[in-house]
Amino acid sequence: MTRRKAPRIPDALLDQLLAGADPKTAFDANGLFDDLKKALAERALNAEMDHHLAADEAGNSRNGYGRKTVTTETGRVELDIPRDRQATFDPQLIASYRRRFPGFDDKIVSICPGHERA
Repeated sequence: MTRRKAPRIPDALLDQLLAGADPKTAFDANGLFDDLKKALAERALNAEMDHHLAADEAGNSRNGYGRKTVTTETGRVELDIPRDRQATFDPQLIASYRRRFPGFDDKIVSICPGHERA
């Protein structure tokens, strides 16, 4: 009997994410997969902002969010991009003025810790 490999994302977390939803719609437009992409991208952008503000000695601080719609291979994702008061933040994940983002899915997956592509 072969052992089942331990999942990278615990089953309990997946059950919680899918609670009350039809699992067949997870990959549909605006489904769970799109929500996860949005959440991961925004978390990475906020981490970039944290890093930017930590390196800035001029007393810069957060100043809300700007909306940006990015077109990926699987459709559109609307993101909240953090802003800073001195307008010196230039995100690396999704560069300023960029609207098309080929490879978005691969880039989001690659920032997850412990991810290895086959």
